[in-house]
Amino acid sequence: MKIEHVAIWVHDLERMRQFYCSTFGAWASDKYCNERTGFESYFLHFEDGARLELMHREDIARKQADTMLGLGHLAIAAGSAQKVEELTEQLISLGCTHLSGPRLTCDGYYESSVLDPEGNVLEITI
Repeated sequence: MKIEHVAIWVHDLERMRQFYCSTFGAWASDKYCNERTGFESYFLHFEDGARLELMHREDIARKQADTMLGLGHLAIAAGSAQKVEELTEQLISLGCTHLSGPRLTCDGYYESSVLDPEGNVLEITI
């Protein structure tokens, strides 16, 4: 078995599509729109086959972020310690908030953490 995809709710669907595609080399499916419910989404495809679904609906976007449990972080494997460092610097230069690292954690991960443009935690690891 494998995880088929991970989905996150976003406020600005187009901005987040552009961020993940340009920063991580993903490519987007055609936008899905359900006129009846107002639901819109993109599936983002990554080179290794992983997929991320970005979802938007106005009534969800208006909810307070602290009223729901959800995604703890999204981990992106950069491939090497040097690439973790380079990608971290790139994300910081794009205006992403730096949370920690790059550092070696007690459980052996080399990682850094930043916030994406909507405040989701991205963990950059080997």
